[in-house]
Amino acid sequence: MKYTEILKKLGIFVLKLLGAAAIGWISFWVGLYLFLLLPTTGLHIVLVVIAIAILPALIPLLFVRNRAKYMTFWSGFLVLFIFACVGNLVWYGMDQETIIDTNPSIQIHEYLPFNEESKIVTLDHEASLRFTLEDELPRIDGAAAVFPVYSAFVHATYPPERTYYTQNNKPYGGLSTEYFQYNNTPGGYASLADKNTDIFFGAYPSDEQIAYAKKQGTEFIYTLIGYEAFVFFVHKDNPIDSLTVEQIKGIYSGEITNWSQVGGNFEPIVAYQRNKNSGSQSMLVRFMGDTPLASPPSELVSGSMGGIIETVADYRSKSNSMGFSFRYYVEGIIQNPDIKIIAINGIAPTVENIQNGTYPIIGPLYAVTWEGNDNPNVQRLLDWVLSKEGQEIIEKTGYTPVN
Repeated sequence: MKYTEILKKLGIFVLKLLGAAAIGWISFWVGLYLFLLLPTTGLHIVLVVIAIAILPALIPLLFVRNRAKYMTFWSGFLVLFIFACVGNLVWYGMDQETIIDTNPSIQIHEYLPFNEESKIVTLDHEASLRFTLEDELPRIDGAAAVFPVYSAFVHATYPPERTYYTQNNKPYGGLSTEYFQYNNTPGGYASLADKNTDIFFGAYPSDEQIAYAKKQGTEFIYTLIGYEAFVFFVHKDNPIDSLTVEQIKGIYSGEITNWSQVGGNFEPIVAYQRNKNSGSQSMLVRFMGDTPLASPPSELVSGSMGGIIETVADYRSKSNSMGFSFRYYVEGIIQNPDIKIIAINGIAPTVENIQNGTYPIIGPLYAVTWEGNDNPNVQRLLDWVLSKEGQEIIEKTGYTPVN
Protein backbone atom coordinates (compact mmCIF):
# COMPACT_ATOMS: atom_id res chain seq x y z
CA MET A 1 0.00 0.00 0.00
CA LYS A 2 2.78 2.33 0.89
CA TYR A 3 4.56 1.40 -2.33
CA THR A 4 1.43 2.28 -4.39
CA GLU A 5 1.09 5.60 -2.57
CA ILE A 6 4.71 6.48 -3.22
CA LEU A 7 4.34 5.69 -6.92
CA LYS A 8 1.20 7.82 -7.06
CA LYS A 9 2.90 10.79 -5.43
CA LEU A 10 5.93 10.31 -7.64
CA GLY A 11 3.72 10.22 -10.71
CA ILE A 12 1.97 13.43 -9.64
CA PHE A 13 5.34 15.08 -8.99
CA VAL A 14 6.62 14.01 -12.43
CA LEU A 15 3.47 15.42 -14.03
CA LYS A 16 4.02 18.68 -12.19
CA LEU A 17 7.61 18.79 -13.41
CA LEU A 18 6.45 18.10 -16.95
CA GLY A 19 3.83 20.84 -16.56
CA ALA A 20 6.48 23.25 -15.29
CA ALA A 21 8.76 22.29 -18.20
CA ALA A 22 5.91 22.84 -20.66
CA ILE A 23 5.17 26.26 -19.18
CA GLY A 24 8.87 27.14 -19.37
CA TRP A 25 9.09 25.94 -22.98
CA ILE A 26 6.01 27.96 -23.98
CA SER A 27 7.35 31.00 -22.10
CA PHE A 28 10.63 30.78 -24.01
CA TRP A 29 8.93 30.89 -27.38
CA VAL A 30 6.47 33.57 -26.27
CA GLY A 31 9.40 35.66 -25.02
CA LEU A 32 11.36 35.19 -28.23
CA TYR A 33 8.29 36.17 -30.26
CA LEU A 34 7.72 39.30 -28.17
CA PHE A 35 11.35 40.38 -28.40
CA LEU A 36 11.25 40.05 -32.18
CA LEU A 37 7.84 41.64 -32.62
CA LEU A 38 7.61 44.45 -30.07
CA PRO A 39 9.75 47.56 -29.49
CA THR A 40 12.38 46.79 -26.88
CA THR A 41 13.05 50.25 -25.49
CA GLY A 42 11.77 52.22 -22.50
CA LEU A 43 8.49 51.04 -20.99
CA HIS A 44 8.08 48.53 -23.80
CA ILE A 45 11.00 46.41 -22.62
CA VAL A 46 9.62 46.40 -19.06
CA LEU A 47 6.27 45.10 -20.29
CA VAL A 48 7.96 42.52 -22.49
CA VAL A 49 9.96 41.18 -19.53
CA ILE A 50 6.83 41.03 -17.35
CA ALA A 51 4.93 39.26 -20.14
CA ILE A 52 7.67 36.63 -20.31
CA ALA A 53 7.46 36.10 -16.53
CA ILE A 54 3.65 35.75 -16.30
CA LEU A 55 3.46 32.12 -17.42
CA PRO A 56 6.43 30.92 -15.33
CA ALA A 57 4.71 32.59 -12.36
CA LEU A 58 2.10 29.83 -12.66
CA ILE A 59 4.67 27.13 -11.89
CA PRO A 60 4.46 27.56 -8.08
CA LEU A 61 0.72 26.95 -8.43
CA LEU A 62 1.60 23.31 -9.16
CA PHE A 63 3.35 22.89 -5.83
CA VAL A 64 1.82 25.25 -3.22
CA ARG A 65 -0.95 24.08 -0.90
CA ASN A 66 -3.02 27.29 -0.82
CA ARG A 67 -3.68 27.43 -4.55
CA ALA A 68 -6.78 29.64 -4.27
CA LYS A 69 -4.88 32.46 -2.54
CA TYR A 70 -1.98 32.22 -4.96
CA MET A 71 -4.36 32.16 -7.95
CA THR A 72 -6.09 35.27 -6.64
CA PHE A 73 -2.74 37.03 -6.37
CA TRP A 74 -1.68 35.89 -9.85
CA SER A 75 -5.03 36.89 -11.41
CA GLY A 76 -4.84 40.36 -9.85
CA PHE A 77 -1.33 40.78 -11.20
CA LEU A 78 -2.53 39.66 -14.65
CA VAL A 79 -5.36 42.20 -14.63
CA LEU A 80 -2.96 45.02 -13.70
CA PHE A 81 -0.60 43.90 -16.44
CA ILE A 82 -3.40 43.93 -19.02
CA PHE A 83 -4.39 47.46 -17.98
CA ALA A 84 -0.73 48.53 -18.25
CA CYS A 85 -0.49 47.05 -21.74
CA VAL A 86 -3.68 48.75 -22.89
CA GLY A 87 -2.51 52.07 -21.45
CA ASN A 88 0.87 51.66 -23.08
CA LEU A 89 -0.70 50.91 -26.46
CA VAL A 90 -2.91 53.98 -26.21
CA TRP A 91 0.07 56.15 -25.23
CA TYR A 92 2.26 54.64 -27.92
CA GLY A 93 -0.45 55.18 -30.53
CA MET A 94 -0.84 58.83 -29.51
CA ASP A 95 2.93 59.26 -29.52
CA GLN A 96 3.17 57.80 -33.01
CA GLU A 97 0.50 60.22 -34.21
CA THR A 98 2.71 63.14 -33.17
CA ILE A 99 5.84 61.77 -34.82
CA ILE A 100 6.67 63.45 -38.07
CA ASP A 101 9.09 61.76 -40.42
CA THR A 102 10.88 64.82 -41.70
CA ASN A 103 13.62 62.60 -42.88
CA PRO A 104 12.42 60.93 -46.04
CA SER A 105 15.31 61.06 -48.48
CA ILE A 106 14.85 62.92 -51.72
CA GLN A 107 13.50 60.62 -54.38
CA ILE A 108 16.15 61.43 -56.97
CA HIS A 109 14.46 59.39 -59.69
CA GLU A 110 11.77 62.07 -59.67
CA TYR A 111 14.32 64.75 -60.59
CA LEU A 112 16.42 63.11 -63.30
CA PRO A 113 17.35 64.87 -66.55
CA PHE A 114 16.09 63.79 -69.97
CA ASN A 115 12.98 62.23 -68.49
CA GLU A 116 9.54 63.42 -69.54
CA GLU A 117 8.10 62.69 -66.08
CA SER A 118 10.87 64.52 -64.23
CA LYS A 119 9.94 67.28 -61.78
CA ILE A 120 12.94 69.45 -62.71
CA VAL A 121 12.29 72.84 -64.25
CA THR A 122 13.18 73.39 -67.89
CA LEU A 123 13.79 76.33 -70.17
CA ASP A 124 11.22 77.10 -72.84
CA HIS A 125 14.00 77.35 -75.41
CA GLU A 126 17.33 75.75 -76.32
CA ALA A 127 20.06 76.76 -73.88
CA SER A 128 22.82 79.03 -75.19
CA LEU A 129 25.35 76.49 -73.88
CA ARG A 130 25.11 72.91 -75.11
CA PHE A 131 28.01 70.52 -74.65
CA THR A 132 28.63 67.77 -77.19
CA LEU A 133 29.84 64.21 -76.84
CA GLU A 134 33.29 65.38 -77.91
CA ASP A 135 33.53 67.89 -75.06
CA GLU A 136 35.24 67.11 -71.75
CA LEU A 137 32.15 67.31 -69.56
CA PRO A 138 32.47 68.79 -66.07
CA ARG A 139 31.95 66.15 -63.36
CA ILE A 140 29.29 67.62 -61.11
CA ASP A 141 27.95 66.65 -57.69
CA GLY A 142 25.87 68.29 -55.01
CA ALA A 143 23.78 68.34 -51.87
CA ALA A 144 20.35 66.76 -51.58
CA ALA A 145 18.55 70.11 -51.44
CA VAL A 146 20.26 71.29 -54.63
CA PHE A 147 19.90 68.09 -56.65
CA PRO A 148 16.87 69.37 -58.63
CA VAL A 149 18.89 72.44 -59.60
CA TYR A 150 22.03 70.82 -60.97
CA SER A 151 19.99 68.04 -62.56
CA ALA A 152 18.18 70.80 -64.47
CA PHE A 153 21.59 72.22 -65.46
CA VAL A 154 22.53 68.82 -66.92
CA HIS A 155 19.22 68.63 -68.76
CA ALA A 156 19.77 72.05 -70.29
CA THR A 157 23.46 71.84 -71.23
CA TYR A 158 24.70 68.23 -71.43
CA PRO A 159 24.28 65.97 -74.48
CA PRO A 160 21.17 63.82 -74.03
CA GLU A 161 22.74 60.92 -75.92
CA ARG A 162 24.90 59.97 -72.91
CA THR A 163 23.56 57.94 -69.97
CA TYR A 164 24.24 59.88 -66.78
CA TYR A 165 22.56 57.77 -64.16
CA THR A 166 22.54 54.08 -63.35
CA GLN A 167 21.25 51.79 -60.65
CA ASN A 168 21.92 48.06 -60.82
CA ASN A 169 23.07 48.65 -64.40
CA LYS A 170 19.76 50.29 -65.25
CA PRO A 171 19.35 53.96 -66.30
CA TYR A 172 17.03 54.77 -63.40
CA GLY A 173 17.20 55.72 -59.75
CA GLY A 174 20.58 56.12 -58.12
CA LEU A 175 23.55 57.92 -59.56
CA SER A 176 26.95 56.36 -60.06
CA THR A 177 28.41 57.88 -63.21
CA GLU A 178 31.44 60.07 -63.69
CA TYR A 179 29.79 63.25 -64.97
CA PHE A 180 26.56 63.43 -62.97
CA GLN A 181 26.84 62.31 -59.35
CA TYR A 182 24.95 62.54 -56.07
CA ASN A 183 27.09 61.99 -52.98
CA ASN A 184 25.36 64.60 -50.79
CA THR A 185 27.39 67.06 -48.74
CA PRO A 186 29.81 64.92 -46.68
CA GLY A 187 30.68 62.55 -49.54
CA GLY A 188 30.47 65.29 -52.13
CA TYR A 189 33.03 67.58 -50.51
CA ALA A 190 35.36 64.62 -49.89
CA SER A 191 35.13 63.69 -53.57
CA LEU A 192 35.78 67.29 -54.61
CA ALA A 193 38.78 67.52 -52.28
CA ASP A 194 40.15 64.32 -53.86
CA LYS A 195 39.58 65.94 -57.27
CA ASN A 196 37.26 63.17 -58.36
CA THR A 197 34.66 65.78 -59.32
CA ASP A 198 34.92 69.28 -60.79
CA ILE A 199 31.96 71.17 -59.29
CA PHE A 200 29.99 70.72 -56.09
CA PHE A 201 26.68 72.55 -55.72
CA GLY A 202 25.62 73.24 -52.15
CA ALA A 203 26.19 75.18 -48.95
CA TYR A 204 29.57 76.37 -47.69
CA PRO A 205 31.74 73.50 -46.38
CA SER A 206 32.53 72.88 -42.73
CA ASP A 207 35.93 73.65 -41.21
CA GLU A 208 36.71 69.91 -41.21
CA GLN A 209 35.91 69.63 -44.91
CA ILE A 210 38.13 72.61 -45.73
CA ALA A 211 40.93 71.13 -43.60
CA TYR A 212 40.62 67.78 -45.41
CA ALA A 213 40.84 69.55 -48.77
CA LYS A 214 44.02 71.36 -47.72
CA LYS A 215 45.47 68.06 -46.51
CA GLN A 216 44.81 66.69 -50.00
CA GLY A 217 46.49 69.76 -51.54
CA THR A 218 43.17 71.14 -52.81
CA GLU A 219 42.12 74.78 -52.61
CA PHE A 220 38.39 75.34 -52.96
CA ILE A 221 37.05 78.19 -55.10
CA TYR A 222 33.56 79.49 -54.31
CA THR A 223 31.19 80.91 -56.91
CA LEU A 224 27.99 82.37 -55.47
CA ILE A 225 25.03 81.26 -57.61
CA GLY A 226 21.99 81.88 -55.38
CA TYR A 227 20.52 82.31 -51.93
CA GLU A 228 18.30 80.22 -49.70
CA ALA A 229 16.64 80.67 -46.34
CA PHE A 230 17.83 78.57 -43.43
CA VAL A 231 14.65 77.68 -41.57
CA PHE A 232 13.48 76.13 -38.32
CA PHE A 233 10.30 74.12 -38.05
CA VAL A 234 8.04 72.68 -35.37
CA HIS A 235 4.99 70.44 -35.22
CA LYS A 236 1.88 72.03 -36.70
CA ASP A 237 0.13 71.81 -33.31
CA ASN A 238 2.87 73.74 -31.54
CA PRO A 239 1.43 77.21 -30.70
CA ILE A 240 4.80 78.85 -31.38
CA ASP A 241 4.78 80.67 -34.72
CA SER A 242 7.86 82.88 -34.31
CA LEU A 243 11.12 82.93 -32.36
CA THR A 244 13.92 85.43 -32.13
CA VAL A 245 17.47 84.68 -33.20
CA GLU A 246 18.56 84.79 -29.56
CA GLN A 247 15.81 82.38 -28.49
CA ILE A 248 16.87 79.85 -31.13
CA LYS A 249 20.49 80.16 -30.05
CA GLY A 250 19.33 79.64 -26.48
CA ILE A 251 17.49 76.47 -27.46
CA TYR A 252 20.38 74.98 -29.40
CA SER A 253 22.92 75.94 -26.75
CA GLY A 254 20.84 74.19 -24.09
CA GLU A 255 20.03 77.34 -22.08
CA ILE A 256 16.35 77.22 -23.03
CA THR A 257 14.91 73.77 -22.43
CA ASN A 258 11.14 74.24 -22.11
CA TRP A 259 8.67 75.74 -24.55
CA SER A 260 7.08 77.73 -21.73
CA GLN A 261 10.27 79.83 -21.60
CA VAL A 262 9.45 81.21 -25.05
CA GLY A 263 5.68 81.51 -24.68
CA GLY A 264 4.68 77.95 -25.53
CA ASN A 265 3.28 74.98 -23.67
CA PHE A 266 4.91 73.60 -20.54
CA GLU A 267 6.82 70.72 -22.15
CA PRO A 268 10.48 70.03 -22.80
CA ILE A 269 12.02 71.10 -26.08
CA VAL A 270 13.44 68.28 -28.18
CA ALA A 271 15.92 69.98 -30.52
CA TYR A 272 17.07 67.73 -33.31
CA GLN A 273 20.39 68.18 -35.11
CA ARG A 274 22.00 66.79 -38.24
CA ASN A 275 25.08 64.66 -38.60
CA LYS A 276 28.46 66.38 -38.51
CA ASN A 277 29.65 67.96 -41.78
CA SER A 278 26.21 67.85 -43.41
CA GLY A 279 25.28 71.06 -45.18
CA SER A 280 22.50 72.04 -42.79
CA GLN A 281 24.51 71.17 -39.66
CA SER A 282 27.42 73.29 -40.93
CA MET A 283 24.93 76.10 -41.50
CA LEU A 284 23.64 75.73 -37.92
CA VAL A 285 27.20 75.97 -36.57
CA ARG A 286 27.79 79.19 -38.55
CA PHE A 287 24.44 80.55 -37.35
CA MET A 288 25.36 79.88 -33.71
CA GLY A 289 28.59 81.86 -34.09
CA ASP A 290 30.33 82.19 -30.73
CA THR A 291 27.41 80.58 -28.90
CA PRO A 292 28.41 76.98 -28.07
CA LEU A 293 26.22 74.32 -29.61
CA ALA A 294 24.86 71.73 -27.18
CA SER A 295 25.83 68.11 -27.88
CA PRO A 296 22.61 66.16 -28.46
CA PRO A 297 22.01 62.49 -27.60
CA SER A 298 22.72 60.23 -30.58
CA GLU A 299 19.00 59.56 -31.08
CA LEU A 300 18.47 63.27 -31.73
CA VAL A 301 20.98 63.38 -34.60
CA SER A 302 19.74 62.90 -38.14
CA GLY A 303 21.91 60.96 -40.53
CA SER A 304 20.63 62.70 -43.63
CA MET A 305 18.54 65.67 -44.56
CA GLY A 306 16.27 63.46 -46.51
CA GLY A 307 16.67 61.97 -43.35
CA ILE A 308 15.87 66.04 -40.65
CA ILE A 309 12.99 66.12 -43.20
CA GLU A 310 17.84 57.57 -42.42
CA THR A 311 17.39 56.12 -38.73
CA VAL A 312 14.04 57.99 -37.68
CA ALA A 313 16.73 60.08 -36.72
CA ASP A 314 17.15 60.87 -39.92
CA TYR A 315 14.71 63.61 -38.86
CA ARG A 316 11.57 63.26 -37.02
CA SER A 317 9.75 65.83 -35.04
CA LYS A 318 7.21 65.40 -32.25
CA SER A 319 4.77 68.01 -31.01
CA ASN A 320 7.45 69.36 -28.68
CA SER A 321 10.30 69.01 -31.14
CA MET A 322 12.20 71.38 -33.35
CA GLY A 323 14.28 70.87 -36.46
CA PHE A 324 16.04 72.87 -39.15
CA SER A 325 16.71 72.65 -42.86
CA PHE A 326 16.66 74.78 -45.98
CA ARG A 327 13.37 76.30 -47.07
CA TYR A 328 13.17 74.72 -50.54
CA TYR A 329 13.94 71.26 -49.17
CA VAL A 330 11.08 71.54 -46.68
CA GLU A 331 8.52 73.28 -48.88
CA GLY A 332 9.51 72.15 -52.36
CA ILE A 333 10.73 68.58 -51.90
CA ILE A 334 9.42 67.09 -48.65
CA GLN A 335 6.16 69.03 -48.34
CA ASN A 336 5.18 67.52 -44.99
CA PRO A 337 1.78 68.86 -43.92
CA ASP A 338 2.42 68.07 -40.24
CA ILE A 339 5.19 70.60 -39.72
CA LYS A 340 5.26 74.34 -39.96
CA ILE A 341 8.15 76.68 -40.59
CA ILE A 342 8.35 79.37 -37.95
CA ALA A 343 9.14 83.04 -38.52
CA ILE A 344 12.40 84.48 -37.19
CA ASN A 345 12.18 87.85 -35.44
CA GLY A 346 8.60 87.92 -36.75
CA ILE A 347 9.72 87.65 -40.38
CA ALA A 348 8.63 84.64 -42.45
CA PRO A 349 11.09 83.07 -44.93
CA THR A 350 9.17 84.02 -48.05
CA VAL A 351 10.84 84.50 -51.42
CA GLU A 352 10.20 88.24 -51.13
CA ASN A 353 11.81 88.46 -47.70
CA ILE A 354 14.80 86.48 -48.91
CA GLN A 355 15.20 88.76 -51.92
CA ASN A 356 14.94 91.98 -49.93
CA GLY A 357 17.22 90.64 -47.19
CA THR A 358 14.80 91.11 -44.29
CA TYR A 359 14.71 87.44 -43.34
CA PRO A 360 17.63 87.19 -40.90
CA ILE A 361 19.10 83.76 -41.72
CA ILE A 362 19.99 83.50 -45.39
CA GLY A 363 22.38 80.84 -46.66
CA PRO A 364 24.45 81.35 -49.79
CA LEU A 365 24.29 78.68 -52.47
CA TYR A 366 27.68 77.95 -54.06
CA ALA A 367 29.18 76.20 -57.03
CA VAL A 368 32.46 75.04 -55.49
CA THR A 369 35.42 74.16 -57.70
CA TRP A 370 39.13 73.61 -57.09
CA GLU A 371 42.12 75.67 -58.05
CA GLY A 372 44.24 74.38 -60.93
CA ASN A 373 41.51 72.50 -62.80
CA ASP A 374 42.51 72.57 -66.49
CA ASN A 375 39.10 71.58 -67.88
CA PRO A 376 37.96 74.73 -69.72
CA ASN A 377 34.35 73.60 -69.69
CA VAL A 378 34.14 74.02 -65.93
CA GLN A 379 34.34 77.79 -66.29
CA ARG A 380 32.02 77.70 -69.29
CA LEU A 381 29.38 75.96 -67.17
CA LEU A 382 29.87 78.38 -64.27
CA ASP A 383 29.47 81.36 -66.58
CA TRP A 384 26.25 79.85 -67.93
CA VAL A 385 24.90 79.17 -64.43
CA LEU A 386 25.35 82.89 -63.69
CA SER A 387 23.71 83.86 -66.97
CA LYS A 388 20.05 84.73 -67.35
CA GLU A 389 19.23 81.14 -68.31
CA GLY A 390 21.04 79.53 -65.38
CA GLN A 391 19.56 81.99 -62.93
CA GLU A 392 16.12 81.37 -64.38
CA ILE A 393 16.47 77.68 -63.51
CA ILE A 394 17.56 78.57 -59.96
CA GLU A 395 14.60 80.90 -59.52
CA LYS A 396 12.03 78.57 -61.07
CA THR A 397 13.23 75.72 -58.86
CA GLY A 398 12.54 77.78 -55.75
CA TYR A 399 15.80 79.47 -54.81
CA THR A 400 16.65 83.14 -54.93
CA PRO A 401 18.98 84.04 -57.82
CA VAL A 402 21.98 86.34 -57.49
CA ASN A 403 21.32 88.07 -60.79
